[in-house]
Amino acid sequence: MTDPALDALTPQLAQLHYASAPQDTDGSAPRFTAVTPGTAQAVLDEAGQLLGYEPPRDAPPHPTTAELAAFPLAFSHSLLSDGSRLLARTVCTGVDHSGRWSSFHAHGVLFPPDPYGTATDTSVLPVAGWDSPLWATGTPDGGVPLPLTGVAGPGVFGPAAFGPAAFGRDAQVRFAAARAAQLPVFFAALRALHTTDPGRRIGLVERDSADAARWIALASTVLPRAEALRLTFTTYTRRPRLAPQQIVGVLPDDAPSLSEPGQTFRIVDRATAPGSAQEPVTDVWALTAARVWLARAPELFTEAVALPAGAFSAGALAAVALCADIGLGPEARTEAAVWARAHARDLDDKRLRQVVEALCAPSEDRTAAESAALSALFGTLDSQAPSATTTLLGALVLTLAVRMPDAGHELPALQLMALPSELRSRLAVELAPELRGGITRDSAGSGPDTARPLGLLRAAGVLGVDCADLLPALARRLARALLADPEAAWTPSLRAMVDDHFELRTALLSALDALAAEDPSAAARLLARTPLDLTGVQALPQLRMCAGAPWLPIPGGDRVTALHAALRASGVSPLADPLVLRTAVRLVWDGGAPAAGEARQMLGETGSDAHRAAGTWRALVSAALECSADDADAPDLAHELLRSFPDQLEPRVRGALQLLQFARELERGRAQPPWTQRTLTLKAAAEPVEPGVVDLVFGILARHLLSEHRPEGELYALIHCDEPELLAAYGAAARADRVRERLGAAPGYVADCFVAWSSLPGANRPWDKTRSALLDKVLRPVVRALPAEDVASVEHALERAGAHRAEEFRLWNRPGAFGRLGRRFGSLGRRPAG
Repeated sequence: MTDPALDALTPQLAQLHYASAPQDTDGSAPRFTAVTPGTAQAVLDEAGQLLGYEPPRDAPPHPTTAELAAFPLAFSHSLLSDGSRLLARTVCTGVDHSGRWSSFHAHGVLFPPDPYGTATDTSVLPVAGWDSPLWATGTPDGGVPLPLTGVAGPGVFGPAAFGPAAFGRDAQVRFAAARAAQLPVFFAALRALHTTDPGRRIGLVERDSADAARWIALASTVLPRAEALRLTFTTYTRRPRLAPQQIVGVLPDDAPSLSEPGQTFRIVDRATAPGSAQEPVTDVWALTAARVWLARAPELFTEAVALPAGAFSAGALAAVALCADIGLGPEARTEAAVWARAHARDLDDKRLRQVVEALCAPSEDRTAAESAALSALFGTLDSQAPSATTTLLGALVLTLAVRMPDAGHELPALQLMALPSELRSRLAVELAPELRGGITRDSAGSGPDTARPLGLLRAAGVLGVDCADLLPALARRLARALLADPEAAWTPSLRAMVDDHFELRTALLSALDALAAEDPSAAARLLARTPLDLTGVQALPQLRMCAGAPWLPIPGGDRVTALHAALRASGVSPLADPLVLRTAVRLVWDGGAPAAGEARQMLGETGSDAHRAAGTWRALVSAALECSADDADAPDLAHELLRSFPDQLEPRVRGALQLLQFARELERGRAQPPWTQRTLTLKAAAEPVEPGVVDLVFGILARHLLSEHRPEGELYALIHCDEPELLAAYGAAARADRVRERLGAAPGYVADCFVAWSSLPGANRPWDKTRSALLDKVLRPVVRALPAEDVASVEHALERAGAHRAEEFRLWNRPGAFGRLGRRFGSLGRRPAG
């Protein structure tokens, strides 16, 4: 007797029979009862580990023949260590009274190493032997297996391959439909098993081992033929952790063992969870394979594998499915477009056109990724496929680019120009409102993304839709994006549009020039980091100045000269366009204020009108107010500012400038008394006054208060001013070298300082602290270093001021006497001398 399902595998194969009997009969252990002569003992030893059988957990004791027939079959295909393979079927023949031990019979066929190296499409798959009539349920008479001979039979779905109609094509389709929720899980695990994760096995949970065999039949169909021939499996085992096969079937009672720690199973469980898959699936190939089975088209797997790079290719499988009018999701269509682009040269015109037409079929769920893939495919096919193939695709790509705001890809505009003119005219009518509306919406947005409006503008150019009135708003958006992030916004598409689209270039440069006046530093960064060309007939004074920045490459350079250079670069007079003066000032001083001397020079050379119109008068005011204590130009600048911008100055600023101007009058000897009171009044009106202004004005006032020619009452006003900063400035000025030098050269000045610094002891604590320090630290060292005749001159000068002054000086100058006299002077309450 022969069976093509086994005979076709190879003639004269070695066989073996392995059996056991219940212990309560004769106590025999499992053993080989019949083996083809010449079979190696090592093979038998390994095979014996694969052929055992344990009854189901719910097996009844002493089952009837009918009950035994319902027990699961252990149908397996296993790889042995020497490279040979064992195809076997094990059946239960009895169970003891406890239900824990059974007798069984296993019939196996051994295939030599690498039996499928020359496999053909007509080679019968191992799973085809599931229900072969040649499987024996007992040991053959004489203990010698009957030889297997025959010819190759048809493929997995042929009746000779599967035998009963239950395993035919229609039955498998029904089986797949009943397990639709689990199909993607199974196919994803199967693909991973043969590609990315060969160590992770598949656990099938089914109540019927025949259903496990049907799963294996499904796997054998979707796999490439060589992989299906090598697939190892068992339809039933009680101990899956010990099973070496790639696919392992278990009953629901044994399903928990698949999830035990250390197990590597991906579980496909329909028996205990019939309503849904056990885990989400993102494998597009697996999802597509499930759709193909549910569409009753398993022959498409063979067709897909035959395509370029078709084995386990989601794109190839999706392509043949689409060509067969099987509806797929956007991810699968995207994969098909990517695959078609990669293998366009390998496909004949007919197949390529079929794929393209299938991709262009109407769909309501297109995604940005799919749109981008279609656009890339169109760009590739333009030079490789006939126009009849690309016309429909080009129209679709253009339509998607307009209607999908998040597409985010660039249109192959040159290729789209090749579309027939009548098609472009029709699309122009259909898409014009969406094109214009999209450009307008995007132009009102914010952020650095420039791809969308440029893509829409490019599409409008291809179709001939007039968008000239939208260019100014679009140009302002692009300009803002470029100034905010030059590297991100200066994309290849923007550069191409600037080079190719004259109207957009003109509008963009004008927008950048206007924005550069507000933020010249950003414009300078843009021009330094991008090859934006300013050649042409447009004036662009702001940009031309920014293109030359920085104007002071060497720290400490002449910034006023740099300012003139920047203005020359603009090509425009600040009198004609005052904004260029503002931009030049911001570029040269980089947002800071010029020095007071620079501000005076700028004001004198340019005049107040230009600064007033440009708003740069504020920078000049800042130059005065941000002065340092030793800035000799600040008082003169304040005077000029008060005269030049009387209507622009706010009260506080005017007060601070007037304070500086009063210091100027002091320096020039034009200030009328009272000096101290006038200074403090102006300061109070300008609060809060900048620290540099206060230091400069108080320093000048203090120097003049140290003069012998100070007006009457100024020293008294100083002592009672209640202004610690002014007293500190007076003390600092008194310690200056110029005061010490004069004290050493002019006895009359020594006398004046002694009278001033010994006046009003006890008036207040700050004055006492100040005058004591000056008498002790400044005046005493000078007096002790004077020659006797100079000391006498000091005494004569003091006698002219009053005999008591000379006496006080003599007492003070006597060693050790000053502390005692100082305490006595504290009760006299004399008025100061000046």
